[in-house]
Parts: sequence; structure tokens; C-alpha cells
Amino acid sequence: MGWIGQFLIWEREVSEVGRLAISGSVAPGFESIKSLYEQNMRNMLEKNTQLCVYYKGERVVDLWATAVGDQSFSADSLVNAFSSGKSLESIAIGSLLSQGLLDYQDKVTEHWPEFGGQGKGETTIADLLRHEGGMASLDRPLNSSDLLPENLKKNKVGKVIETHNQKFRPSGKRREYHAITRGWVLNEVFRRVDEQNRTIGEYVRQELSAPLGADVVIGLEESELVRRSPVSVPGIATWIIESLKPGFLGRKIERNFFQLLTLGLGFIRSARDSSRPSSRAFLVDQNGLVNSFNSREVAMGETPSANTHASARGLARLAAMMADRGSFEGKEFINERAWDALHDHATEADMGFITARFTQGGVASFSQVGASSSPLDSGLNNGREGFFGWMGLGGSLFQWQPELRIGFGYVPTSLNVLDIVNERGKSYQAEIMKCVAELER
Repeated sequence: MGWIGQFLIWEREVSEVGRLAISGSVAPGFESIKSLYEQNMRNMLEKNTQLCVYYKGERVVDLWATAVGDQSFSADSLVNAFSSGKSLESIAIGSLLSQGLLDYQDKVTEHWPEFGGQGKGETTIADLLRHEGGMASLDRPLNSSDLLPENLKKNKVGKVIETHNQKFRPSGKRREYHAITRGWVLNEVFRRVDEQNRTIGEYVRQELSAPLGADVVIGLEESELVRRSPVSVPGIATWIIESLKPGFLGRKIERNFFQLLTLGLGFIRSARDSSRPSSRAFLVDQNGLVNSFNSREVAMGETPSANTHASARGLARLAAMMADRGSFEGKEFINERAWDALHDHATEADMGFITARFTQGGVASFSQVGASSSPLDSGLNNGREGFFGWMGLGGSLFQWQPELRIGFGYVPTSLNVLDIVNERGKSYQAEIMKCVAELER
């Protein structure tokens, strides 16, 4: 077992300064992670966070904290990880490939003939997974009740998608970030192909969360609502005030005012090449985004791309399974052929606000980019080289590094929505790789 055999007994350690309470522990060799975590909790706009990392199948980092004296927050609290759930969609579809039930190059209509309405007949499974399905938004919001599993199986959402047309960017570029809709479409594909007619949320509970002992769910049950820690976004005035501070005076956000201004101008430019008619198409029940997803009704439904509730422990345990090529603690979840296919054929394309490499299985592949790359592209990649997966609105990360056998999970409740590529969490990934490099010397 090498160094891991000397792993310290996990004990609760609490450090309190004012309302700050930090709990958990790290394995020998990963002490710098705890120091960085404490520093960020003290100095950034944080409320509650969890950080968990597996290395070679062992949990080596398990930290959670509150900066606001939230005594209800613990390592077992469930937090909305937003788009980090997109990797669960990829794993779910990969499991169908593992069973020989579909292939990434299949046309969607081979499994769902009605999908071909309004000229969508040539769309492949890989197109959907790579955000190239031409359905980055819907013409109208869905009712939250339509997203409950029993109503999904009545084809409430499927009927909307079947009669919907494809809309690509005015420039003709096919890749456009399907922030919310990707999960709705893939859920309809999954339940038609799955031999038990399950939704992705049901599959995750039965085939991943339960056997792995991982707190990761899509669609909360009534009994789980009490474990949920709501998310929030700092007010705009807070962003502006903090952005005007120089870094040496303790700025609590990643970017300064001029960097935020540049970012905003970039989004304005990208909006001109968007297929989306309005932001209204993103919202459920026409409420504000965060308030919608904090609501009981939406939290209990299945929006796989934006409504995964998890602990960092749960995400890291799932990521450890993916880092070990689809198996964990002697149980196979995805066979190696499907695992290879899921991670294969990564193609790079501009998706509106950023350039990203997505595999045919729908996970991003991160690698070093050069100095000539844009700040966002370098922020996306540099420091998480070799990782696969994706990230969630405002900070969450669910990613794995197969070469180093790292499974990584991070969830915050204070959403830095201007940290577009989640560099706050990336700082932990970069430090983890430094620790592993030292251990493997």
C-alpha cells in the first residue's frame, strides 16, 4: 500500500475565528491543500464549501467549512452543483454504450423516431453530448411539475422537444453551450433506450449513488430537502466594490474591475452570435435562475444539466470511479471499451463565450494552452491539465484525472458567477497535482 498505508485516522479538526469554522482533515503529503483551503475561506466571498479528493482509490482530502456560522452545514449537506451534473449525463449515456444499447454515432431517431420532427433527423448522440444539437434554448419555459419522473414518463418534456426546431448560431457555428436543455434532451434519449425505462435521475440513484455510497442525486426526494444548503449570489454592489480593490488589499474575488469589464464586453459580443431568442428560455417557471433552483418544486424535478444535488464527498467518489476507468472497489460501473469511447475523439470548437474540447461522450478534456490563448481559454485549461469532466455555475467542480488517478469534488454555496471557468476551485486542482508530483518522486 506504500505511503497510503500510513494514512492518519480521520479526525475532526475545527478552527474558528469569528464565524469561520473549518472541519475535516487531509492525508500526509496533502497539508498544503488544507492551508490553501483555510486561506480561501478567510479571504474570498465564501459562505459554505466542501472539498473532497481521492487519489489512487483513497480519500486524501476531506474538508468542509462555513464562513457565516451556519451550524447546519456539514460534510453531508447537499448543494446544487449546477452544470457539474452534465458529467452525470455523460456517464449515464456511457452506461448504455457499455451495455451495447447504443453508439455515439447513432442518429437520435434510431432510438427516438419522433425526435426527427422539424428537420432534426440527422442529429447524432455525439452531437447532443458535444453541445452541437441546435437546441441551446427552448421557445418556452417548462413547468416544474413536468420535470418530475412520473410526468417525464408521460412524455411531457419529450413532446415539446419532438415538435421543436433546431436553431444554430447566426455565424453557422454548430457548437453552442446547452446550459440547461442538454439534460432535458438526453434524459428523453436515456429513458427510451434504458431497458427499465428509467430516467437519468433514477439510474444515478440505483446504479451509481447507492452502490458507491455517494451522495449525488438528480431530483431531491421529500426526505432529502432538509439536507439541502441553498445557494446564493453576492449583490452587484459587492462585486463592484471588491473589483475596485487591488489584490494586495485583500480583494475577495478573482478578477479586478477592468478584467470584469473585458469579460462583460466579451459576453456582449458572443450574445450577438447566439441562437437564443432571450434569457427567458433558460428559466423555469419564469423566476430568477438561482431562486428557481432553490425552490422546492424545481429541486425535486429532473433538470440533469443544472439540478444535481451532491456533497463534495459524493462527487469525488464518483470521480474516483471514473479516474479508475469505470471501476471502483472491485465493482465495474462502465466497461473499459465504453470508458475509452466516452473519453475519445475530443474536438475543439468555439462555443460562443469560450473555446472548449469536448469528447464524443460529452466531457471536456483539459490540456495546457499557449500564451497566445485568451485569458478565459488559459483560465479554463492551465492548472487542470489531464482532467476530464465539467463545472457548475458559480464554482462547483466534478472532474477526474485518469493518468494520476485523481477524483475531485468541490461545491460552494456562494456562487461567483463571474468566475466563468471556476478558477477558485482550479487552485485546489493545481495544488493537488503538485502534491501528487512530490509523492511520486
